[in-house]
Amino acid sequence: MKQKFRIVHLLFSFSTGGMEKGIATLVQATHHEVEHIIVCTTQTGRSQELLPAGTRVISMEKPDGNSIGFLFRLSGLLKSLDPDVVHTRNWAGLDGVIAARLAGIRAVVHGEHGWGMADPDGLNRKRVWIRRVLSFLIREYTCVSQQMVSWLKEDIGVRQRVTQIYNGVDDEEYSPRKSKGDNNGVAVCVVGRLDPIKDHLTLFKGFAALRKQIPETQLYVIGDGPERKRLEQASGEGTIFLGNRRDIPDLLRKMDLFVLPSINEGISNTILEAMATGLPVAATKVGGNIELVQDGINGRLFEVGDWEHLSEIMLDYCLNKEKRTAHGKASRRIIQSRFSIDQMVGAYMQVWKRVARKY
Repeated sequence: MKQKFRIVHLLFSFSTGGMEKGIATLVQATHHEVEHIIVCTTQTGRSQELLPAGTRVISMEKPDGNSIGFLFRLSGLLKSLDPDVVHTRNWAGLDGVIAARLAGIRAVVHGEHGWGMADPDGLNRKRVWIRRVLSFLIREYTCVSQQMVSWLKEDIGVRQRVTQIYNGVDDEEYSPRKSKGDNNGVAVCVVGRLDPIKDHLTLFKGFAALRKQIPETQLYVIGDGPERKRLEQASGEGTIFLGNRRDIPDLLRKMDLFVLPSINEGISNTILEAMATGLPVAATKVGGNIELVQDGINGRLFEVGDWEHLSEIMLDYCLNKEKRTAHGKASRRIIQSRFSIDQMVGAYMQVWKRVARKY
């Protein structure tokens, strides 16, 4: 007999990433009243370390490709778990939508958090068609940005309710340092998965141009992923790879500028964390970035791949400590007014309970 409201979160893996960290934050904040079970269609990953002790994580070890047998195996698992709600995530989680229906589970929420290089703008015709068909098996959608609301309604043709929920950040854990550095030796950083969609190469080109004018500037690359070896080979002087770290709040407090050159984004947890730490942000003018970075207020926006403009932005911040400080303070104010963990948790709880009540 269930003692708590039970949510099964179904996704591809639980490796390092913003979506995984967001789920871990939800679980941490609600595990006393909600039983959370994480089901990974492939394998779990390092983000499991962020979960409360005792959280059940199941790896399904799905082979490459599509398999009817896997859908029935997943369906049997979901039926045995007897959840109040199944919450699937992103393209790779759509197997769970089919499996839930095979298991007789109708309380299905599907969340969209962002895209990968296989479909960077979410408009692959085959995937759009599959998403549209499967939407009839989904009771409600969640997504992280207003841009994704428009995509779901206008491009995918979703008719179900779509609830947009911003990621939340702990503004006490991610708090500013008391003083900033001098104009010389400015520390620039990027935090995120080393994946092609993050487009670190544009940052490396811009940083190389910056180093010609301010040689003492350092670039810190925080995170790991499939592109690490290639990126290490492509990086120049002054670039330091730190890998996956558990002390990111402390690292961010040592930085002066945060950069995210992604080809596309939902709502970036790393931008939120940098803003909470009181950093100005330079980010591409895509996806949810434009909902976080107010150009000229708390950071600057640039077009995808425009390393020359990015270099100019970084140079301006390096030479203007007052601007760094003012934009950093604005970042912190925006976080405190709009992006609390309590707001995020409350919104997800409303969705889950609303969907569960229907069934």
